[in-house]
Amino acid sequence: MTPDNLEFRTDVIKPVECVKEAWALIKDQYWLFLGIIFVGVLIGGAVPIVLIGPMMVGIFICLFRKMRGEPVEFGMLFKGFDHFAQALIAALLQMIPMIIVIAPMYVIMFGFMMTMMPRGGRMDPDESSRFVFSLLGFELVFVVVIMAVAIVVTIFFLFAFPLIADRNLSGVEAVKLSIKAAKANFSGVLGLILVNVGLGILGVLCCYVGAFLVAPITMTSYAVAYRRVFPEISQIFASPPPPPATWAA
Repeated sequence: MTPDNLEFRTDVIKPVECVKEAWALIKDQYWLFLGIIFVGVLIGGAVPIVLIGPMMVGIFICLFRKMRGEPVEFGMLFKGFDHFAQALIAALLQMIPMIIVIAPMYVIMFGFMMTMMPRGGRMDPDESSRFVFSLLGFELVFVVVIMAVAIVVTIFFLFAFPLIADRNLSGVEAVKLSIKAAKANFSGVLGLILVNVGLGILGVLCCYVGAFLVAPITMTSYAVAYRRVFPEISQIFASPPPPPATWAA
């Protein structure tokens, strides 16, 4: 199966509806999916570029099984390693835009600090205050830029790992189709990401524990959005074509 053979829907992502549907889908097995996602992210974060891809694919495999009404077990998380090579390729492609932005920003920050430091190695109080406020201002800009780039990257790569899990695409094919589908559903995808960012911020305000508790809803909402854009093949071809004997001559 190639991206050219896959069609997707547009204007079907309603952010709040996706979050509500996500909670309705997993609430009866919430703690199981909390464990799956927590362990998946923990293992993926241990060696981010190498392991995050297979772990994300494994999480979506579990979520798609839940959507189909099939039993889900914790060990199914590791089925993502069946797609290790393609998941790794997708993860590497996702990291490229971040590296392109982050590396120059660090160089600029280092250069800024070097130019602001006094040559004699000492600062009077006014110079020290200007240096601190200038550095804080630059760091604020740095964080804003990184967050903006992270959101953009998330938008265009949102469907990459689900496509590998659901349609068995290669890493490159999944990324290309994800970008294409995200562009066609840009406002809905952006809205969903911003809603989930808001939920994450509320979770952080709840002594950080809440950020972990909303993670299953966040991940499931992305699976719901994916399924709205890329319906089950059985839904696309719900009615088989008539037999040749019935065709008109």
